[in-house]
Amino acid sequence: MNEKKLAQVCKSLGDPTRLKIVNLLRGGTKCACVLLKEFKITQPTLSYHMKYLLAAKIVTCERKGKWCHYSVDESKLSALLSYLSAAPAPKTEADRCAANERK
Repeated sequence: MNEKKLAQVCKSLGDPTRLKIVNLLRGGTKCACVLLKEFKITQPTLSYHMKYLLAAKIVTCERKGKWCHYSVDESKLSALLSYLSAAPAPKTEADRCAANERK
């Protein structure tokens, strides 16, 4: 996953409600009706949050009748965790010059 897509994932997780939704969905697929009850929010508010999570492709949606059943794409979360836990990039010449100027 490239940095632009990772940034979109981070942005979509930058809201406490969306973080809670993702955490709940990590326990398994949930119907929108379950999310509505769990969070005590309105359907338009849930749709607003799900729009961000779907756009970042963290969450997938499968329609069953009039309800959407949401689940987490664990591969996206794994990619984010791998990126964040990776060793830092090697220092560049500019980094070394800046460090010497501070001494």
